[in-house]
Amino acid sequence: MQKSTSMATITTTSLATAAAVCREPSSIAMKASLRAPDFSSLHFTPQILQRKLSLSTPSLVMARTASQRGTAERNIYEQDAKVIQVHTVKEFDAALEAAKNKLVVVEYAASHSPNSRKIYPSMVELSLACQDAVFILVMGDESGETKELCERAGIDKVPHFIFYKNKEIVHEEEGIGPDELLGDVLYYGDPDAPILQLHSKEELQGLIKQHKEDGKLLVVDVGLKHCGPCVKVYPTFVKLAKKMRETAVFARIHGDENEELMGLLKQMEVVEVPTFLFFTGGELRGRYVGSGKGELVGEILRYQGVRVTY
Repeated sequence: MQKSTSMATITTTSLATAAAVCREPSSIAMKASLRAPDFSSLHFTPQILQRKLSLSTPSLVMARTASQRGTAERNIYEQDAKVIQVHTVKEFDAALEAAKNKLVVVEYAASHSPNSRKIYPSMVELSLACQDAVFILVMGDESGETKELCERAGIDKVPHFIFYKNKEIVHEEEGIGPDELLGDVLYYGDPDAPILQLHSKEELQGLIKQHKEDGKLLVVDVGLKHCGPCVKVYPTFVKLAKKMRETAVFARIHGDENEELMGLLKQMEVVEVPTFLFFTGGELRGRYVGSGKGELVGEILRYQGVRVTY
């Protein structure tokens, strides 16, 4: 078995503290800065995203006087029907309940924050492009109840994003830009990507057995729910899965999903994430450790028999 690494480009997250994350699914201990993902890999609505978040900023300019500002802000935000602006604790909880198992992206913002106004067009674009996610806006300085929502979530700086599934926090970010927001939505909220999500050792073994005889390469992305480098490379992984679906099978494992998977990672000697495992003929042939997009493409081609020179 070969192990491929490229220390000049690798960005990984150590598993040393992953056991604590596994015991606390809502932990945000694995936050890391992200780089821009590839817009072309998004599954949702490419013609919308090709505009690259080009909503005009003049529509977000707030009225200058204090008396005008509150009314102008509410009109500006409420005109975007796909983004749900909540004004009370009851409305917020009801929106989470109604979303069920969909990804919920909550932006905590403030009327005095230029960064909140800057990122909001990205929220609008993604809400229009992604039909399988719910987007919620909380203006923390709108009222006592919205302030209470911010305090309940522990928000002290805006803009701040929290990602929910089944009313539980799966990820959290603050101070991010449009590209990072897009990467997060793709990583946590694209159910239609041709990538199998594995939840147990039995499922992995079954998949390996299933493709033992058909000659297809099986590529398994091993990561964590709260891992910046994992999010960074995931759009490339999705793009490859779509282009190579006839010749390869793509799957992923979140090691911090449960104790069984954490044990599986130890058995496979995975100590950093993301780690990509390559199986053919029912055997583990090699691995690539890191988040380099070019290196990942090269390794997949190599295990498919294409000669690659670095």
